[in-house]
Amino acid sequence: MQLQTLPGLFISHGSPLLALDPEQVGPALHRLSINLPKPKAIIVMSAHWESTTLEVSTCIRPETWHDFRGFPDELYRIRYPAPGDPELAERVLKCLAQADIQANANSSRPRDHGVWMPLLHMYPDANIPVIEISLPMACTAEQIYQIGQTLSVFRKEQILLCGSGSITHNLSELSWHDAPVETPIWAKEFKNYVVQKLTQYDYSAVLNVQKLPFLEKNHPTLEHLAPLFFAMGMGHLFSIVHSSFSMGTLGMDIYRFD
Repeated sequence: MQLQTLPGLFISHGSPLLALDPEQVGPALHRLSINLPKPKAIIVMSAHWESTTLEVSTCIRPETWHDFRGFPDELYRIRYPAPGDPELAERVLKCLAQADIQANANSSRPRDHGVWMPLLHMYPDANIPVIEISLPMACTAEQIYQIGQTLSVFRKEQILLCGSGSITHNLSELSWHDAPVETPIWAKEFKNYVVQKLTQYDYSAVLNVQKLPFLEKNHPTLEHLAPLFFAMGMGHLFSIVHSSFSMGTLGMDIYRFD
């Protein structure tokens, strides 16, 4: 069977409660998965694995890590037992080395919720090998973009590559009440600016992080935005899979790059 080229994705994974209450984004992730050829493997850069230099998980069967506190007990009982793929991980490391990108193997890292939570809605059977790669916070936006470009070759092998973060992410501004909350202008304008530039393929404007409107209001720290740069490296054709806000200011967008 001929292998098909899969897109690169940016997934806003939201609150851990998404695992229990999928809101709008859970069904959107499910629809996306059934409209794609089944991946041979999945590679995810998560906002929740920050590192100094790039690391690649070579673990055979990573544990499901509930890397959060104060949520319902039911959430901590969830497991996502998808296997790792050490052989593919070694190929990823070799690919990065050939591009002069420093990366190290990590055989003990558990799988954080930035990985297993969206995949729970996309591939609930957990029967596709998953490799997690870290977010090297010492890298610039351009360098993270180049990591995405380098690894985009794996798309041709029917391997799905994802950056998992959030298009807006300021926890101090979230509304934890059940009543609907109006999304503030600063969140809308930030998201709309990014989408406009991506639609125009003006990637340099998005990578020029400090010039993004209301940056600090939307991202007091950059770890949830940076996986977008990784996904941008996957292709030149941008499209929106899903767009919504949760808890007032938490952007839940899903973007596709072909």
